[in-house]
Amino acid sequence: MITVLLVEDDTRLRRSLRATFRTADFAVLETPTGEDALALVAAERPDLVVLDLRLPGLSGLETLQHVRSFSRVPVIALTVVDSLVDKVAVLSAGADDYVTKPFEPEELMARVRALLRRSTTGEYEESSVRIGLLEIDLVRRVVTWSGEAIALTPTELRLLEALLANRGRLVTREELIRSVWGEAAALNYSPLRVAMLNLRRKLHDDAANPRLIYTEVGLGYRWCAEEEPLEAQRDT
Repeated sequence: MITVLLVEDDTRLRRSLRATFRTADFAVLETPTGEDALALVAAERPDLVVLDLRLPGLSGLETLQHVRSFSRVPVIALTVVDSLVDKVAVLSAGADDYVTKPFEPEELMARVRALLRRSTTGEYEESSVRIGLLEIDLVRRVVTWSGEAIALTPTELRLLEALLANRGRLVTREELIRSVWGEAAALNYSPLRVAMLNLRRKLHDDAANPRLIYTEVGLGYRWCAEEEPLEAQRDT
């Protein structure tokens, strides 16, 4: 049975979506908040996420960016805005498709079936990893060094998540600027260099001899750390 996670704070709409998916023989998980959605994606590993972009607290766009740091689960975003900028922002953040509210259940289910036909089971990285004394919990968005919390700014946290979402792959400076500062941000590399410098310092990474973040001069950055799952650490 295919499992869908509904992330929608409108109770009436969530109830309607639940009925639609259950009628189509889906197993349904649901939550009204992005914070709970992160925990459910990590723990339950659904086959599909339907995500409202206007959520209280952690926004849908932020939730999507956090999810992408450890999962490639197919995501359909629900949005009330139908502008090109918003469409680009949603897709750039990692959504596989979107539906503009209001919509008919038949339209959503057609997009769901099309997405599932071209998708394999969602790929999941470990949501909590350790590199030496460094621990990164991508669900709670907490980073520690030797058990002590590291105070990352929101910009530094988004930068770290963008790198982790593309582990081992070169992420260009332009991609990082769009991911961290938004689609409309000017291509100013200075704030990126400053944020990367501060992030490396807080993660105890040496740019001259990196073990976490490697610089591709003039191009971008690559997360190059050899990560070990926390569960494996605890078993040894």
